[in-house]
Amino acid sequence: MRNNRYCVFFALILLIVGLVIWRFSLTPPPFHFNGEKAYQDVLTQVAYGPRIPESQAHTETIAFIQDELHKAGWEAEIQKTSWKSFAVLNIIATRNNQTPQIILGAHYDSRLLADQDSGPGSNLPVPGANDGASGVAVLLELARTLPPDIVPTWLVFFDSEDSGSLDGRDWIMGSHAFVSELSFQPRAAIIVDMVGDADLNIFIERNSNSTLVSEIWGQAAKMGYEHQFIPKIKYSMMDDHTPFLEAGIPAVDIIDFDYPFLHTAADTPDKVSPNSLKIVGETLLDWMTTQR
Repeated sequence: MRNNRYCVFFALILLIVGLVIWRFSLTPPPFHFNGEKAYQDVLTQVAYGPRIPESQAHTETIAFIQDELHKAGWEAEIQKTSWKSFAVLNIIATRNNQTPQIILGAHYDSRLLADQDSGPGSNLPVPGANDGASGVAVLLELARTLPPDIVPTWLVFFDSEDSGSLDGRDWIMGSHAFVSELSFQPRAAIIVDMVGDADLNIFIERNSNSTLVSEIWGQAAKMGYEHQFIPKIKYSMMDDHTPFLEAGIPAVDIIDFDYPFLHTAADTPDKVSPNSLKIVGETLLDWMTTQR
């Protein structure tokens, strides 16, 4: 009789332990990059409309980014500045008062005209699902998932990147204005731009810092993403990493420039993949955790 009681007791213990293990196996790790959540951030941005500077959609996107950052425990300051007489509204996210060693950046504006369209679409603004919204989505999900004890980091959402050669505007005005006002020298700047393409092919940008490239592309390869982070140089880009490089700050541009819908009215959310966002986000999340 006593042996039976012991058997029942131990069986209950095993059952409880099994249930606990099963329950925790369903819970994602605390610092888990969610590609689906990032994709919802893409949809939200595009739903506001083209994020042309000084438009209502531009204003609503700023409020959305600030709100998501605040919910994730970050402070979000608007840097009101200008570049070549154009107003610039960069968003700077911080979690402490420490001088940042790493800056993660993306632009949140979208292009004024779809000038790569050959038909009627050329008179329309670019929806910017991949070219703009994807980089912002990766940064927002990183804001939710970066461990609190990582190296001091700023998340910077650049304005006025994407309407160069239109309406008297220049390219990368937001990052130029930001770097021109920097009072410190960060260790690295990582730019994510056009990283949601369903057919993701991120080649090495020729001007990017070779050490950062080696670390990030190497991290991607360790995670099985060597077919998306392709270790070959293909393009030489002027992008938001350029002002950092010009200021002597090591920087890298993570960009899929083989995107066939660039600067067209077809740059819509159906061209963006949650899995592509996840690949880029997971790679950066894991790389960031190695930085000390």
